[in-house]
Amino acid sequence: MSKENCIISLQGVNKVFDGTTVVDNFNLDITKGEFVTFLGPSGCGKTTTLRMIAGFETPTSGKILLNGEDITKIPPHKRPINTVFQRYALFPHLDVYDNVAFGLKLKKIPCEKKGKPAFRHLTAKEIDEKVAHALEIVDLDEFEDRDISTLSGGQQQRVAIARAIVNEPEILLLDEPLGALDLKMRKDMQIELKEMHKKLGITFIYVTHDQEEALTMSDTIVVMKSGEIQQVGTPIDIYNEPVNAFVADFIGESNIYNATMAGKLKVRFLNHVFDCIDDFPVNEKVDVVVRPEDVILTVVKEPSKDKVTGKIVTKVFKGVHYEYLVQVGKAEVECRDTKDRNVGDLVTVEVEPENIQIMKKDVTNNIYTEAWINNKNQVVIGEDPFDCDVTKLLKDSTLSEDGYLIGPDGKKYDLNDADVIAEIGLDKIEMIDGFDNGDTNGEIVSVVYKGDHYQVMVRTDDEEDFILDTPYTWNEGDQVSIKVLPQDIKLMLKGDIAKYEVE
Repeated sequence: MSKENCIISLQGVNKVFDGTTVVDNFNLDITKGEFVTFLGPSGCGKTTTLRMIAGFETPTSGKILLNGEDITKIPPHKRPINTVFQRYALFPHLDVYDNVAFGLKLKKIPCEKKGKPAFRHLTAKEIDEKVAHALEIVDLDEFEDRDISTLSGGQQQRVAIARAIVNEPEILLLDEPLGALDLKMRKDMQIELKEMHKKLGITFIYVTHDQEEALTMSDTIVVMKSGEIQQVGTPIDIYNEPVNAFVADFIGESNIYNATMAGKLKVRFLNHVFDCIDDFPVNEKVDVVVRPEDVILTVVKEPSKDKVTGKIVTKVFKGVHYEYLVQVGKAEVECRDTKDRNVGDLVTVEVEPENIQIMKKDVTNNIYTEAWINNKNQVVIGEDPFDCDVTKLLKDSTLSEDGYLIGPDGKKYDLNDADVIAEIGLDKIEMIDGFDNGDTNGEIVSVVYKGDHYQVMVRTDDEEDFILDTPYTWNEGDQVSIKVLPQDIKLMLKGDIAKYEVE
């Protein structure tokens, strides 16, 4: 990227709150006129990063450059940047015109008085012209005299955007601006926002946890986890070539399996060896990603010896295609197909080699992207419940006596069936000889010597893998139990916690 096209550059940006790092070594260049989306689960640091760009937060370390100039410590009102929030913050006592014109009436622009530099307020005519132009862009050009209370949620959102763009910022920041809208209105506003971006030609930086929004609107997506960038790329690149299982799971629906390289361009998962096009060392443990639309289903009368065979257990019609869930042993395969099949049908499961995405397994942590919270506030990994601390899902929250999560604002949340991502460090898992001595049981399937310790993989009956570091010698095939302390399970909520709120 040439320097003259870079409008915002974040260089080694870190943010620490109360000893906790929420943004870690963030490096990103954003081009003029680009639509960039920060995507990730709640608590991943995306809003904090946006607030640092806006000037509402100051980085603990690192620099933020605007057009090559350091603005790290410049206050928000001196930056050519405006922000649109999820809660629109409109003035209910003012009509649409006065809401949009509010900032213009306070604004001063350079001028000359008696041959000397000075500042003046905008004239009424100048304000009228700018407000009219902003309302035209958001398709509210005949709404100047309407009261805010008479507008729909989508119209109020457009007023908030008009108020932000009327000051002609170089950059518009949007912090989950569609979060308060219903599904249909969200989809309509996604298209409208993209059209506004084209009309304005300015830089949009957008924050969301909704992968569909990111795919629909963005030129570039920045996928974040735990304050760190996981991948930066176009929607097509990130969907088709995710760098790790976390990105694959967060962008679109995915089948993600623990797998082993079985030979040259051969990978084993679903208890079967598939041909593939990615070359990894033989016996290396890897993650395999298969998109539902890439699964080929064929109805058969009896199980095949040479192909993966399973049974259709659920079927959902989606208008242009069917979504099937196929049970293969204890594993599940999500499939998407235009052909109508029946629940209970026996089918073979095939995947073309080029549609099997293989990536190095993250061995710095155990990451479980399909975990969920049960009605006892335990996290379920595979089929096994583990005691955990669900208050980690919401800062400064507590648990009530009846098991509800209570936020710092007093709001109550029922986390039963909440989808989460669970992480467990390699040094946080205790392995005990024999069964039924811990949280779950398994068999050691791999032992690798790492120079000063062993890295062991334990596979449970439901095909879930736990990787741990140990100084002791173990053997493949050993039957063991594993135990994890509640405080050693890190949790991240998938989606917005607001959907779990109860009255």
